[in-house]
Amino acid sequence: MKIILREDIAKLGKIGDVVNVRDGYARNFLLPKGLAFVATEGAMKRIEALKRSAEKRSEKERQVAEQIAAKIADVQITIPMKVGEEGKLYGSVSQQMIANELQARGFDIDKRNVILEDPIKTLGIFDVKIKLHSEVIPTLKVWVINEEQE
Repeated sequence: MKIILREDIAKLGKIGDVVNVRDGYARNFLLPKGLAFVATEGAMKRIEALKRSAEKRSEKERQVAEQIAAKIADVQITIPMKVGEEGKLYGSVSQQMIANELQARGFDIDKRNVILEDPIKTLGIFDVKIKLHSEVIPTLKVWVINEEQE
């Protein structure tokens, strides 16, 4: 079934894209949730207007994200952790811990926007990416130190 996306959907497409999906996926998920239209001439005209407004909104969001990214680039956070033998942490530094530290410094960052490729399980300095916008992903310095040396 050919559909027109009303929103950006990961691994499927961006707003306004005409994509071919299975009938069940379209009828049972995309159409009832309002994420897509059936591809017709009227829908094509309607989605063009939505696409233009979404582009303007996305541009504004990107500009705001770039301003926040400039501020985040200057920030370094320190997270004290309990350490066992050989410098290994009891537990690990989570996305939530990093998000909480950023929120304490006045940044409104959700834990889902903190990108950790692997959990941090040792002491040291780590570069952590923060996804503010699909095109704006600044890097944050995270210092993991021994709780007793603080």
